[in-house]
Amino acid sequence: MIFKTTREGALQDLENYINKDIVNYSTQRNFDFGPSNRKNVSCLSPYITHRLITEYEVAKKVLSKFPYQKVEKYIQEIFWRVYWKGWLELRPQVWTDFTEDLKSIEEDKNYQIAVSGKTEIQCFNDWVNELKENNYLHNHTRMWFASIWIFTLNLPWQKGAEFFMKYLYDGDAASNTLSWRWVAGLQTKGKHYVAQSRNISKFTNNKYKDISLDEDATPLVDRREYKLSSLEINKEDLESKTLIFFESELNIETLNLKDYQNIYCIFLSNEKRKIKFDEKVINFKKKIIEDQANRFSNIEIIDEINFDKLTNEIKDLDVIYPSIGENLSFLKSIKKKKNLNYNFTVREGDEFCWQFSNKGYFNFKSNIPKIIQKIT
Repeated sequence: MIFKTTREGALQDLENYINKDIVNYSTQRNFDFGPSNRKNVSCLSPYITHRLITEYEVAKKVLSKFPYQKVEKYIQEIFWRVYWKGWLELRPQVWTDFTEDLKSIEEDKNYQIAVSGKTEIQCFNDWVNELKENNYLHNHTRMWFASIWIFTLNLPWQKGAEFFMKYLYDGDAASNTLSWRWVAGLQTKGKHYVAQSRNISKFTNNKYKDISLDEDATPLVDRREYKLSSLEINKEDLESKTLIFFESELNIETLNLKDYQNIYCIFLSNEKRKIKFDEKVINFKKKIIEDQANRFSNIEIIDEINFDKLTNEIKDLDVIYPSIGENLSFLKSIKKKKNLNYNFTVREGDEFCWQFSNKGYFNFKSNIPKIIQKIT
């Protein structure tokens, strides 16, 4: 599989999918035909994760060519990502606890066997190798993988979520963390996802048969409760002449921004991250960041060390809001240390959609017609 590393390439992939394959999405989307045949899904997630193209651009483009009823399932799946982001924004402690949990979990022999693709479950081994080679897995396969990891291999869900974040081009703090929690039975308490041999066989066109799995596993239990909080995104006119953003919000040209003397894209090194990226993921991110810089004459790419130097003099910063995850955690950690002031810019679509993330996805889904009316 080859993913483009430019906005132009991402838009072309979107156009090609709409013109050729989207009409079969609702009936074909659950099949994993292997990495050489992905026409049944759009494979746009690496672009959307980094906002090379946004969910709203995708939805608007699709709906300009098809009535909502014909592409309803695809639009709903696109907005899962927005919903997850909003859900985590309203419950930020979930991300904090997840990253803290990782510190105390040992990578034992069983873990090493799993991440090396040397278990007794052939399909799982193949998916481990596919993930490392292509930095992508089909969504249905991600569910099977997570279920096998948790319920058959009896490994901590947190380490599985970390493993995905390390290798996926489309790894996203909200979508990835909350999807693993959902499979485990923690996101919707008592409701888990158990992979079944016959289901895997059916949706891989009988590539895998008679897989020995624990199909009677019970949901995991976590006594921690996460109460709904209000969005706490600081917005104040600082009259700053400096804008900063991260690789999670690359498409700044679709935002109504003022002119800035200096624009910086911060790309944190692995040393600063709680979850370390695979080298191929780092290189993919570097290339798409460079594409963004090439579209603007005054963007400079910096790491945390140079940002630290920059903020010795500049204290007021306009920031494209990066959402809950590593980048926002970094901003919060350095804010008090350097006595910084942030004025966050949040995408209008995000702010509108996140109000519907206070409950389950069914509630969010019922508001998609309102969202479409807002963005189109």
